[in-house]
Amino acid sequence: MMRQYELVERVRRYNPKTDEALLDRAYVYAMKAHGSQLRASGDPYFSHPLEVAAILTDLKLDDATIVSALLHDTIEDTDATKGEIERLFGHQIATLVEGLTKIKKLDLVSKQAKQAENLRKLLLAIADDVRVLLVKLADRLHNMRTLKWVPPDKRDRVAQETLDIYAPLAARMGMQDMREELEDLAFRQLSPEAYQSITTRVSELRQRNGPLVEEIERELRDELARRGIEADVKGREKAPYSIWGKMVCIS
Repeated sequence: MMRQYELVERVRRYNPKTDEALLDRAYVYAMKAHGSQLRASGDPYFSHPLEVAAILTDLKLDDATIVSALLHDTIEDTDATKGEIERLFGHQIATLVEGLTKIKKLDLVSKQAKQAENLRKLLLAIADDVRVLLVKLADRLHNMRTLKWVPPDKRDRVAQETLDIYAPLAARMGMQDMREELEDLAFRQLSPEAYQSITTRVSELRQRNGPLVEEIERELRDELARRGIEADVKGREKAPYSIWGKMVCIS
């Protein structure tokens, strides 16, 4: 589990003016609030908000967002109140945490007929501050990364909900890497045989055609340079779920 100073250092790398005291207070408060609570994996529950905060440091988000990630489950799952959080961390952070609590209480049962309705409910819940959505997406990403610890009868529902609601939201936010990881993790759960078949085939093609793709990139880059055009040429491998989607459409 990430230590207090390690979290501060992650933030300081992209924000030298970070409020270290604020981050320290939030770390200690959340750790004490969750106390002896455990996740289904047996890990201390505090490891979850800590991992959510870590995901958001990779996105280089501000102190208030990182602190809200640390505190995002406290109102729902501990004795903490919005009033106490506001007194200790200020109105802005208390409002963000309250917004996350509201989202958690939404009934997001993923049925195709209700997908648009659920999406609207979620967007309305976070309309006041987009940072609430960023924390929620990071929260869902960590939950999907640890899906194997969820009771088997709930895994498919969580994965389908991720495909129907959270991956599209990540896409609308322009967070393509997060969208692809959410889709990949959900697809792996919902269609393990198809996932394995596609990833195996992609691996074979990568080994066979990898040098060819690099050669095409180089030739394009050289030709553009000869014409006085500065460009960055990159080849991108399609993700398994995206490949599956095109296969389903064609069939």
